[in-house]
Amino acid sequence: MDHLLRRETRPHEDTPTTQIMDFGRPLIYTSGIVSKSGIRLVPENHLGDDPLDVQCCQAANEAAIDLLLGNNRPPPSKTTVAVSNNTENNDGNTPSSALVALDCTQYTERHLPPPTRHIRPGDLVVIFESFNDLNFVYAKPGDIFSNRNGHFHHNDFIGKPYGCKIRSHNMDGLGFLYLLRPTPELWTRSLPHRTQIVHELDASMIIHYLELRPNMIVCESGTGSGAMSHAILRSIAPCGKLHTYEFNGMRATKAKKEFVEHGIGHLVQVYHRDVCGKVTLLNNTTKKQCKLPIDLASTSNGGGGGDDDNAATTNDALVVDNDDGRGGFLLGQAKAHAIFLDLPEPWLAVPHAAYTLRPNGRIGTYSPCVEQTQRTCAALRQHGFHSLRTVEARLQEYFVSEVDMECPPFTCTPPNIMTDAVLSVEKARINGEAVVPISSKVTDNGVVDLPVGREDNGKKRKVTNKILCARPFSQMRGHTAYLTFATAGNINKV
Repeated sequence: MDHLLRRETRPHEDTPTTQIMDFGRPLIYTSGIVSKSGIRLVPENHLGDDPLDVQCCQAANEAAIDLLLGNNRPPPSKTTVAVSNNTENNDGNTPSSALVALDCTQYTERHLPPPTRHIRPGDLVVIFESFNDLNFVYAKPGDIFSNRNGHFHHNDFIGKPYGCKIRSHNMDGLGFLYLLRPTPELWTRSLPHRTQIVHELDASMIIHYLELRPNMIVCESGTGSGAMSHAILRSIAPCGKLHTYEFNGMRATKAKKEFVEHGIGHLVQVYHRDVCGKVTLLNNTTKKQCKLPIDLASTSNGGGGGDDDNAATTNDALVVDNDDGRGGFLLGQAKAHAIFLDLPEPWLAVPHAAYTLRPNGRIGTYSPCVEQTQRTCAALRQHGFHSLRTVEARLQEYFVSEVDMECPPFTCTPPNIMTDAVLSVEKARINGEAVVPISSKVTDNGVVDLPVGREDNGKKRKVTNKILCARPFSQMRGHTAYLTFATAGNINKV
């Protein structure tokens, strides 16, 4: 237990000093009730050599073991060892790690750090231009961000709190934008697309059905634009580890750079590898003809996004140092708590996932076609997975606001019960004659006080009411995709 405790509380040596995503920052440790309690092991002769005092010390040690170790208590032979300073026992030997853990000072309380309130040089800032238009910049002194609303200087960003409103330097300051703190959801809506991405609704369902929790080991293939990776990293922080695999070397390099820039590089390991085991390199003749990398825009649906199989045979020709073509996750047997596959042919990676997952670990796949889902389900059953479930979800957003609605004109008594007076007024109105409605009153100066909404000489008084209305947006973020989830059994096949 002490080994695990020290592993979790050890600060990350490669954690950058400037943290962009707040969930990647180290936890804060403070003294609490347990750490101040003074609970520890004491020598049996702590109170003296009297047998009763010795028994009291033994009982106190047993209580300390129960409180701090619980079910992880050492063997009975070790529990009777009296330790004076938690470094040596009475025989002069080093005590077990469980006994070393019996020191209340090691049980400090862990807290999330307070969020960064002000923008610093180098920080990632999400630019809110409109509801459907988000962008991002890395704040650098002297740089300028320009859009249709004007020119915005980065010097105006630095030192300002997140959420503030910034005016443009031109257009008489009429243009403005908002500076938002980066989150996985906002990054998903503003990131540069290298592939099709997993949007917020699907990402939340994947996190839920994979049962991700802090400090878990998770595998993901493929990395793509890194949108899903950020959502996973927030769920497994602060001491978890994401192993993400991308068959395209250029995308893998770009994703790794973004993780470091966002301050979460210590939580993720990026691999240039095809976990399915297909050889994705071109033959020697084709490689000699391909001197420049293919534009990423032409392969935006491949690999990480999951639809384009042919993109792998072009870009990977220039990055050949990491992928041996044999597939697999390179972690060993029964190492990962969960695996997520966003691949064109996920059924090819299922055997490797069955080998890497722990018993009762969860697997999830993301496929745009039901035929892909059917083949994946067959492979999952074949390799010992159970509790299969396939879902599809789409997010329809609505714009809600108050609008002015004109009230309909007042109607007369239904024709079947019209009185003679009302009928004569209606006939005159239809013929275009000026009439004074029955319910109207003539003032002393001869002005007719018309009721609201009635007509006189063809003129109509308009009456409006504010009504709360909702209308759907014309676009639905996301694309058709089937999410399949299953639980690993006790059968792990290579």
